[in-house]
Amino acid sequence: MIQEFKDFIAKGNVMDMAVGIIIGAAFTAIVSSLVDDLINPIIGLFTGGVDFTNNYVVLSGEVPAGASLEAAREAGASVFAYGAFLMAVINFLIIAWVVFLLVKMVNRVKAAAEKPQEVAPEVDTGPSEKDILIEIRDALKQS
Repeated sequence: MIQEFKDFIAKGNVMDMAVGIIIGAAFTAIVSSLVDDLINPIIGLFTGGVDFTNNYVVLSGEVPAGASLEAAREAGASVFAYGAFLMAVINFLIIAWVVFLLVKMVNRVKAAAEKPQEVAPEVDTGPSEKDILIEIRDALKQS
C-alpha cells in the first residue's frame, strides 16, 4: 500500500497539481494586491470614493445611528449586510476581469512561441539550367 501511494505521488499529474496550487495561492496575493492597491483607488476616483461596505439593515438589536458595520456586529445586532456583499461581488468581477486579461495575454505569448516558422512559399522561377540545355540540345538535333 505504501508503494502504491509512492507511485501515486510520483505521477506527474499530482506534482503538477501541487505546484499549481502553490503558485495559485501566490498569484492570488498578487491579483488581490493589484485590485485593492491599484485598480480600486482608480475606480474610487471616478465614483467619488463610494464604498458600500458599511451599508446594512439592522434586523434585530440596538445599534447607534451611523455606526459602522463592524460596530453593529460588535454590539451583537443581527444585520443584513448588503453593502459588504455588493462590494464582494464588485471585487470578484474586477478580479475575474484582471485574471481574464492576464490569461488572454499569456495565451497570446504562448501561441506566438508555438507558432511554426513561416516557410516561404515556392516561387516558380522558370526552367532550370538543365531544362534549358536539354531544349537547346533537342533544337540542335532537329536542325
